[in-house]
Amino acid sequence: MLKGFRDFILRGNVVDLAVAVIIGAAFASITNSLVTDIINPLIAAIIGKPDFSAIVWHVHLFHQAGAPGAPDANAGVIQVGKFLNNVISFILNAAVVYFVIVLPVSKLLARLNKQAPAEPTTKACPECLSDIPLAATRCKFCAQPVAA
Repeated sequence: MLKGFRDFILRGNVVDLAVAVIIGAAFASITNSLVTDIINPLIAAIIGKPDFSAIVWHVHLFHQAGAPGAPDANAGVIQVGKFLNNVISFILNAAVVYFVIVLPVSKLLARLNKQAPAEPTTKACPECLSDIPLAATRCKFCAQPVAA
C-alpha cells in the first residue's frame, strides 16, 4: 500500500504539476523580491538605472499628441525594459524550481529505481558465439555439443 502511494507521489505527472503550481504561486514573490531588492540595485550601481523599466522604444507616430482623433501620448512607446524585468524573473523562477525540486526528485527516482541486473537466461556457443538457452546441450545454429 505504501509502495503504491510512493510510486504515485513520485510519478512524473504529479511532480510536473507540483512544479507548475510552485512556479506560479510560491516562488513568484521570492523571485520578485530577489529581482527588485537585489538584482535591480546591482543594475542601478552598474548602469545608473534602478532596473530595465526605463528602457523604452519610441515608435514615430504621424499624429500630433493631443490632436482630435490622435492616440494618446504613450501610444508609440514600447516598454522593452519591463519585458526584460519579467524575463529575468522567469529565468530565476525556473532555475530555483529546477535546482530545488526537479534535480533532487530525479536523483531520488534514479536511486529508487536502481535494480539488480537480471540473471542471464542464455549463454554463448563456444563455436559460433550465438546465444543459446542455458539448458541447451547443442547449439541450434551450428549443432556443436555444448557443455551444460
